Amino acid sequence: MSSPLKIIFAGTPDFAAQHLKALIHSEHQVVAVYCPPDKPAGRGKKLTACATKLLALEHGITVEQPENFKSIEAQQTLANYHADVMVVVAYGLLLPQVILDTPRLGCINVHGSILPKWRGAAPIQRAVEAGDQKTGVTIMQMDKGLDTGAMILKATCDITEQDTSASIYEKLAELGPDALIDTLALMACATHQSEAQDNSQATYAHKLDKGEAELDWRQSALTLHRKLRAYIPWPVAQFTFTDKKQQHRIRLWQASIVDSQTNEQPGTILSADKSGIVVATAEKALRLEVLQLPGKKALACQDILNGRSDWFQIGQSINGLDKYSGEE
Repeated sequence: MSSPLKIIFAGTPDFAAQHLKALIHSEHQVVAVYCPPDKPAGRGKKLTACATKLLALEHGITVEQPENFKSIEAQQTLANYHADVMVVVAYGLLLPQVILDTPRLGCINVHGSILPKWRGAAPIQRAVEAGDQKTGVTIMQMDKGLDTGAMILKATCDITEQDTSASIYEKLAELGPDALIDTLALMACATHQSEAQDNSQATYAHKLDKGEAELDWRQSALTLHRKLRAYIPWPVAQFTFTDKKQQHRIRLWQASIVDSQTNEQPGTILSADKSGIVVATAEKALRLEVLQLPGKKALACQDILNGRSDWFQIGQSINGLDKYSGEE
């Protein structure tokens, strides 16, 4: 490396903090950390600092928290750091062109997918939901588009059938910092090259919505299993059980696919025992293994059945009253 780089870091959650930690322990100099203003959290709605701010303060690094970069003052404050490069990881604020152009080497971003696939807000979840076999991180030169910049470096990992979004998040939190340090080494020596993205191959990772978590048993067991894994840790796959008194939202934390052929309607309970609750789907069946009843902690189905076996009788709909037939 020719000489250490002066870096402005911008990021918010723990995923970003893992990258900031790598920079702090590298040969480079982090001259400032940018993160959004503190937000109310918890029952008391107390203003709470994000993970990157806490880490920056721990190491005596100046923290900036502008609402945005629309003002000349905010733009000038950033320029006054005379940074070589700005590293952006899950920051949450759009950067105007004047900011992208301010550092000597521009701004680079660590994105949690193999671009141009899964641009956007939820790349990890969408990759799991789609059944992708691989994912990774892409370090790209930022431009005015949404994750459309030229790619500098990629690092990949496998997505197994046991992986959830939470476990992939952990994999990328280990993969990303090393890829970032490698990229900065190339930039410091002016030996880095970038590759334009093929826009015809691009897909978009829409932000997750709570409504997507409701399971539709008319889908295949494979589709439902992917959704289950994609929605951990949020919003968590769930279904609504309706008895004659009220509705109960039940979260599903673990399940497996059963190679079962049946003439029963999707959503019908095929068996319920200590191994789990097997439910018919459009194709094959899904064995529910860990459930969370409203207001309770997640439990193995064996424990759920000990107290609520009347909810999960063989031959009845997993939703109680049949939501597909229109019965109320």
